[in-house]
Amino acid sequence: MTTTGPRDPGAASGMTAEQPAARRDALEQLGRSFKGAMAAVRRLRGRETHRPGELSFAQYSLLFGLVDGGPRSARELASAADLSPATVTQMLDSLAAAGLVDRERSTGDRRIVLTSLTEHGSALVAQRRARFEPLWRDALEQFSDAELATAAAVLERLSDTFYAFADNDDVDDDAAGPQAAAAES
Repeated sequence: MTTTGPRDPGAASGMTAEQPAARRDALEQLGRSFKGAMAAVRRLRGRETHRPGELSFAQYSLLFGLVDGGPRSARELASAADLSPATVTQMLDSLAAAGLVDRERSTGDRRIVLTSLTEHGSALVAQRRARFEPLWRDALEQFSDAELATAAAVLERLSDTFYAFADNDDVDDDAAGPQAAAAES
């Protein structure tokens, strides 16, 4: 998109001069914090895949997707782990070979292969949870239940915004708002 006149420097991030400075500062801080959290997750994902003999972040995501329910299809797991079904199918093949999951054809629809955790897979997930849940609880201990609920609502709104942005090819960068600017910088 081209412009012909002077631009408000905050316009690319969805902020305008009419907004109070405190609001602009809060939105900018949220954008920086969100970007930092996303970068930390990317670093975590990158590091884990380079440790020989260990499962990747994505593989753990698949295993965690099987903990709280019955057998799931590759499509369900792909959606939960934010991966493509083809990637999930390959990962499940290696997890099955490692004895972490069982895969069986659905009795209701033979085209669907359902995956469930083995005892070994369940034990591995329990070990992972035991390692990370105390860190998670400690990091969030200082926040009230209401603050955590607000944070969850903000993250859900950002998630919805990014999905909408990804689904709408017609949206230009100037109209995308502070969330897109934070993610792109």
